[in-house]
Amino acid sequence: MDPVSVGLLTALAGGVAGEVGRQTWTALGALVRRPFGRGSRQAPEVSSGEAELTRLAADPSDQGRAQALSTALAVRAAVDEDFRTGLAGWQEQAALVRAGDGAVTNSVSGGTHNGQIFQGRDFTNLSLHAAPAPRPPSGGAGAGAADSTR
Repeated sequence: MDPVSVGLLTALAGGVAGEVGRQTWTALGALVRRPFGRGSRQAPEVSSGEAELTRLAADPSDQGRAQALSTALAVRAAVDEDFRTGLAGWQEQAALVRAGDGAVTNSVSGGTHNGQIFQGRDFTNLSLHAAPAPRPPSGGAGAGAADSTR
């Protein structure tokens, strides 16, 4: 089983992925809070992942906290078959959020662009008020000739 991406965990904890991300984060919390499965070889020192989940939620940008959660999830999955199955299913659903795991490719080309161009990913709560496009110069070739006679 692949470890859960630190980038994915920080994005979900920080609410970057919108409603789908919020639901995915909530589902991870529910999974982590489940009791250890029957017949698991859980040692008392193995974390359920709940403490790490709570710490990351308190500071979503902390890469160390995200790594600690990823590690706790991997260790628990190694000793708890029920959790491993649930985590695998969760990761399949989380793949919908990953969408390139944060990769962004933007391209602007050709022509003249009037106004601001935003490049990035997962914009939320934006209100854009663009200034009107600049007006082309009035007159043209004939107007310049008329002005030179004055």
